[in-house]
Amino acid sequence: MTDIIPAFRGEQTFMPTSFLEIVELPDGRIELRRAEDEGSLVTLDFSEDAKAFLQGQHVEVAKAMLSVGVQMAGRLVEGELEKEEGPRVLH
Repeated sequence: MTDIIPAFRGEQTFMPTSFLEIVELPDGRIELRRAEDEGSLVTLDFSEDAKAFLQGQHVEVAKAMLSVGVQMAGRLVEGELEKEEGPRVLH
């Protein structure tokens, strides 16, 4: 499975002209990478319990997670989001 999504654009982006792809690896992990590169930018690895809970739809969930992450990174780079200083609580 491979989905290609346009990379976020802007003068300050670290990937100004590349496209990103979401790939399901043979071992079941899901990876975000540049389309022209084999190196991983982000890797998601759902446990068997999570896959069972998601009723086999973990790939769709991963695609949504990665797409939102790329959108937020683009907004951050373009100055639409403020960087938080100090300790953060992750929920």
